[in-house]
Amino acid sequence: MSTDETPPSRAGRARRDKRADVRRNEQKLLDAAAAVFVRSGIDAPVREIAAESGLGMGTIYRHFPTRADLVVAVFRHQLDALAAVADLPPAADTPDEVLRLWVHRFADFLVTKHGLAEALHSDQAGFEALHAEFVERLLPVLDQLLKASAAAGRTRADVRAYDFMLAIGNLCIGVETFPDYQARRMIDLLLAGLLQPAPEPATGGDLT
Repeated sequence: MSTDETPPSRAGRARRDKRADVRRNEQKLLDAAAAVFVRSGIDAPVREIAAESGLGMGTIYRHFPTRADLVVAVFRHQLDALAAVADLPPAADTPDEVLRLWVHRFADFLVTKHGLAEALHSDQAGFEALHAEFVERLLPVLDQLLKASAAAGRTRADVRAYDFMLAIGNLCIGVETFPDYQARRMIDLLLAGLLQPAPEPATGGDLT
C-alpha cells in the first residue's frame, strides 16, 4: 500500500485563500461600517464606509446588497464582540475600568440598534427577535462585569444588570434628538455614581 499523500491541489488552495480573503474583507468592512454608523448614523453614505474600510463600493454591495443587510450584519458583528468579553482572560485593567470600556462599546452598539427599526422598515417581528437576542446574550455579560467590579471593592454591589442596561439605553436616546448631546459624558457620570469611596486611611490612637 502506498503511503504517499496527495498534496492539496493548486485550485483547492486558491479556493481556501479566496474564502479567507473574503472573510478578511467582510470583517474590515463591518469594523468600518460600525465606526461610520457611530460617527454619522446608519444613513451615512456608502462611499464614507468605503473610504473608511479602504474597499471599493462594489465590494460592499456584493457583500450587502441592501442597507438593511448591512445594518443587521453590523449589529450582529458588534453583538458578537460584546458577548465575547465573557470568554476573554482577565484584563490588566482594574474591573471598574473593564466595565467602563465595555459600557462605552455597548453605547456605540446602541447607535446601530436604534437604527435597526428604520432599516428593517415593516419587519417588526425581525426587529423584536434581534432585540430579544441582544438582551439575552449581553445581560449576563454585564452582570458578570458588575459583580467582578463589586467583588474587587471598586463599585457598589446593589446594582442590577437589567436596571443598569436600561439606564445606559435611556442616556443614549438623546443622541438622536440633540446634536450637542454627549452620551459618553453622561454615561461616565452614571459610572462615577457606582464607584465605592476610597477607604479612609487608618489613624493610630494618641499614645501619649
